[in-house]
Amino acid sequence: MNFSFHKESASTSKNIAISVLICAKNEAENLKQFLPSILEQEYQNFEVVLINDDSTDETLKVMEAFKEKHSSIKIVNVKTIEKFWGNKKYALTLGIKAATHNFLLFTDADCKPVSRHWISEMSSHFSNTKSIVIGYGAYKKIKGSFLNKLIRFETLLSATQYFSYAILGQPYMAVGRNLAYRKETFFVANGFMNHMEIKSGDDDLFINQVSNKLNTSISISKNSFTLSEPKTSFKAWIKQKQRHISTAKHYKFKHKIALGLFYTSQLLFWVLAILLLSTLFNWKIVLALITLRFSIQFISLGLISKKLNEKGLIILFPFLELFLITFQFYIFIKNLISKPQHWK
Repeated sequence: MNFSFHKESASTSKNIAISVLICAKNEAENLKQFLPSILEQEYQNFEVVLINDDSTDETLKVMEAFKEKHSSIKIVNVKTIEKFWGNKKYALTLGIKAATHNFLLFTDADCKPVSRHWISEMSSHFSNTKSIVIGYGAYKKIKGSFLNKLIRFETLLSATQYFSYAILGQPYMAVGRNLAYRKETFFVANGFMNHMEIKSGDDDLFINQVSNKLNTSISISKNSFTLSEPKTSFKAWIKQKQRHISTAKHYKFKHKIALGLFYTSQLLFWVLAILLLSTLFNWKIVLALITLRFSIQFISLGLISKKLNEKGLIILFPFLELFLITFQFYIFIKNLISKPQHWK
């Protein structure tokens, strides 16, 4: 895991003009709670583009109330047309077109930056060559919830992969709750047109399409993290993961192979470990190999969890990994039977 030993270089604030984009569909309460953390950022030159994606609740009224108090807010009110019904990419495209500045920073309505230096930290990674910045989007901790630990562990593993690949010069995805790129990068790639018919993927499919070792940077400073509200029921989380897993099949072939091999190796390890130990076949050797594998992973993930502020998960690592592999297999089968729904 190359990311385990990666050290981020000191960032230098550039104070470039930034447009922060938030696409919201029926997010009135979340906007009331989390939008102030965006507006209170310690950054001189930024606007906030609020995109109301055909909401049926009070989302637009909440946006307008904030705009009355903050001149830095711009509202894009999207009325979905039949061709793009339920498609977040259509709403985001209109928001990107309306953004004043060339440097765009994205997050979600149910997210908040962990510090007032989020914009400064993320924007500091832009340069003449770096037009994409991938950040970390954590989930809030809920004490006593196994589901919450599972969600955060899955988020930690995913981040380990996409940060490691980016460091190795093979960036393949990012999360839309903490992502930045140039406006011109979006339009040169014709936006989301290559995958507009796919309901999800405004973040990972776009980055999979346009990112490379020359134009992509990562930000792992704790001040650059965002914190999101996690799902609180297995049913809601499984629906969310259905969309994510169905999107991954549209990645570039080399990325699908690499990710597929990683999951297969995890699955085979557990199947063989359980089978061989249950039959006591060369159990001393098998147990030694299992111990070696866990020791290496504890060290690697321990270093990474410290970087991403998720240290409390590592002690439960073997159990969380087993549960996660099981649920991923279940979701994969479920996707074969029924298609995931649109984003809201």
